[in-house]
Amino acid sequence: MADHGESDLLMAGLAGVLTPFGHRIMARVYFADTDFSGVVYHARYLEFFERGRSDFLRLAGVHHTELAQGKHGEKLVWVVRRMEIDFRGSARIDDVLTIDTRTDAISGARIFMAQQLKRGDEVLVEAKVEAAIIGENGRPRRFPREWVAAFMPDRI
Repeated sequence: MADHGESDLLMAGLAGVLTPFGHRIMARVYFADTDFSGVVYHARYLEFFERGRSDFLRLAGVHHTELAQGKHGEKLVWVVRRMEIDFRGSARIDDVLTIDTRTDAISGARIFMAQQLKRGDEVLVEAKVEAAIIGENGRPRRFPREWVAAFMPDRI
């Protein structure tokens, strides 16, 4: 089938949007996200949060593929060092969820992020995430100065 401009329209919202506080993306709950009871399986919330963090990075100009290819002098990868999750409510099939991600702090090689997953105005799940970038040898690498500006523009 021919593309009559639909691809541009679809791509426009695919990664969510940068906001004054950080990043926001929306996602629908599909049958595959649920368990036998019809609610979202607890581990799937990690995937929704990962999507939020990954697209925040992408829109801020930090691409996983470029890191893996060594664009910054060596091959780098992101790792989650610690995560704290507070489950307050349950999402169900066909719910439309909003995933908000903000950076609380950056210290050396670590970034501290806060995330919320909401259905409408109701907060269903909150997470605090500590992540880092490491080199091929597994050692932490400092955040480049331009990344700090990208992730925390209101605090520079």
